[in-house]
Amino acid sequence: MAKFKKQRSAASAEISTASLPDIIFMLLFFFMVTTVMKDTTLKVKIRPPEATEVQKLEKKSLVSYIYLGPPMQAIYGTEPRIQLNDAFAEVKDIQPFIISEREKLDEKLIPFMTTSLRVDRKTKMGIVSDIKQQLRKVNALKVNYSTKVGLSKS
Repeated sequence: MAKFKKQRSAASAEISTASLPDIIFMLLFFFMVTTVMKDTTLKVKIRPPEATEVQKLEKKSLVSYIYLGPPMQAIYGTEPRIQLNDAFAEVKDIQPFIISEREKLDEKLIPFMTTSLRVDRKTKMGIVSDIKQQLRKVNALKVNYSTKVGLSKS
């Protein structure tokens, strides 16, 4: 009887890794371009009130946020504080803030600018009313209250 020997295949072809660095840099570039960085670090606690009739904002690039709530760190006290961008502010700082936000926009887009108030649910309305008075003085009349969707009590 004849013996059959398994023919061993010649050396297996190796996978070329020459293009691997190109692929890695392409992926890195893709993620760097598509990632949205968080532009504001919250220094106040925000637990928004619940609402049943909620609408999403269309163009978030035209929204300026004012945060209002108790500070995260106890060294700043327990009273609600206003945060504009990354810093604490006073009520009198709201007008210059809105003016500087308008200067960043194209002149045609200024009428569509919205001011969104992100207010903690336990904040008294007195300070919210003061903020709204300052917004009226600079003619920022499109005001939005940020909430979270709640259950309807029907």
